[in-house]
Amino acid sequence: MFTRAQEALGSNYPLHALRHTAAYRMADDPDMDITDVQWILDHADLTTTQLYTTPTHGEVITAALAHHARQNERAAAPPEPPASGYDPRSLDVIFGRTQ
Repeated sequence: MFTRAQEALGSNYPLHALRHTAAYRMADDPDMDITDVQWILDHADLTTTQLYTTPTHGEVITAALAHHARQNERAAAPPEPPASGYDPRSLDVIFGRTQ
């Protein structure tokens, strides 16, 4: 069946490519444990299965941009007021905010 489908499409992918695709998709599923993927793929070592968890360049860039956006949101937020019982002037001295 795979051979006939390839002939119809004019492609030449090895059957093993389907295994890699399935492995990447299973490893990317947040509801699937990596040890389950290891068992399905019949890998003796978990480190072999972890090869499929390597993020793409696009995923790394997206995560880095999201990180910086969160940092900017935190920086823009006003600081929380000190807990009751603390004298704000004492905190200014401790944190070097005095003139």
